[in-house]
Amino acid sequence: MNLHANKFFSKLLAYHMPMRAFALILLILSAFGAFAQTQDALLESGRKKTASKDFNGAKADFTKYLETNPKNKVAYDLRGQTRLALDELYGAITDFTVALEIDSTFADALNHRGAAKTNLGDDESALTDLDKAIRINPKLTDAYTNRGFANYNLEDLQSAYFDFSKALELGPVDADKYFNRGVVKAELGEYVSAIDDYSKAIDLDKNDPSLYNYRGVAYYQTGNFEKAIADYDQSIKLDPKDPLKFENRALAKSAKEDFKGALEDYTKSIEISSDDAETYNLRGVLKNTLQDYDGAIADYTKSIELDNTNPVYFDNRALSKTEKEDYAGAVEDYSTSIDLYSNDPETYLQRGLVKILMNNNYDGCLDLKRADELGATEAKASIKKNCK
Repeated sequence: MNLHANKFFSKLLAYHMPMRAFALILLILSAFGAFAQTQDALLESGRKKTASKDFNGAKADFTKYLETNPKNKVAYDLRGQTRLALDELYGAITDFTVALEIDSTFADALNHRGAAKTNLGDDESALTDLDKAIRINPKLTDAYTNRGFANYNLEDLQSAYFDFSKALELGPVDADKYFNRGVVKAELGEYVSAIDDYSKAIDLDKNDPSLYNYRGVAYYQTGNFEKAIADYDQSIKLDPKDPLKFENRALAKSAKEDFKGALEDYTKSIEISSDDAETYNLRGVLKNTLQDYDGAIADYTKSIELDNTNPVYFDNRALSKTEKEDYAGAVEDYSTSIDLYSNDPETYLQRGLVKILMNNNYDGCLDLKRADELGATEAKASIKKNCK
C-alpha cells in the first residue's frame, strides 16, 4: 500500500514540478546529448584516422571511447584492428576476445582474431575462428581471404584455392584477390591458369612490380623465356632495388643461353645485396658453364662462407676443382658434403670417380658401391669399368 502511494506521489510531484526544476532537467538532458555526440565523434575520428593509416591516433581515440563505453563490442573490434595494423598482435587478440565475450556471434571480430592468429603463426586456431565467422556470415569476403592464408600456411593448397576463389566470387574484385589465387595455382603447378590470374591482377594494378615478377616466374615455368624476361624487365623498371628480380631474369637469360646477360644480372643482384649465398652459387654455376673455373670456385667459396651447411655448395665447388685437376681439393669438398648429407648417391659417385682419377681404385670402388646401393643410375657402369 505504501509503495503504491509513493508511486502516486511521485507522479504528482512530477506533474507539479516547478519551472526551474524542469529547466534543470532539460539542461541535464542537453548535456547528456552533447556527451553522446562527443562519444560518437571519438568513434568517427578513430575510423577516419584508421582510414588515413594514423593507427596510433585511431587507437588513442578508441581507447578514450572505451573508457566510458566498456561494453561496446564494435569499439573493441575497431581498436583491435588498429593494434593488428601496428603489429601489436597479442593486444589485438585481447580486444577481439573481449568483443566476442560481449557477443560470441560477432563475425567481424572472429574474422579479425583469426587474421591476428595467422600472423602469429597459430594457423590451426585461426581456422577455428575463421570457420565460425563464415558459418555466421557466409558472405564475409575477408574471412575467406584470411582462411585462405591460414590454409596456405598449413600447405592445404586445395582449400586455399577454394577460399581465394570464393573471395573473388563474393567480391569486390581487386588485384590482391587474383594475385593470392595465382600464387596457389602456381604452387599446384597450374602455371597457365596462374598466368591468367596474374594478368587480371596486372589489369587492375599496373604499377605493382611483384605482379610482373610472379607472372615472369610462371612464364619461366612454362618455358616461355621471352615473356618471362619481358615481365622481369617491367618489374625491374618499377623496382630496381630488388636483387631477386635480377636473379630471376638471370635464370631466364641463362635458359636462352644469353650467358653474358645472365652474368651481368647475377652481378647486379650481388651489388644490391651481397649476403645471399644462393646468388653466388648460381653465378658460380654459370661461370663453371663458361669454363671460368677459378671464378666459379671463388663464388662457391663465398657461398660457403655465407652458409657452410648446404652440401650443394661443396658439391659444386668440387666439380670445378675436378675440372682444374685439383683432385685432393675435390675429394675434401665431397667428403664435407657427405658429412652434411650422407644419403646423396651422386656425391658418392662423384667422389668415387675422383678417387679413381687419383689411382685410388680401392676407396673409389667403395664409394661407387655405396652410390649403387643408394640408387645412382650410373654407378653400375662405373663399377663394371673400374672395379675388377
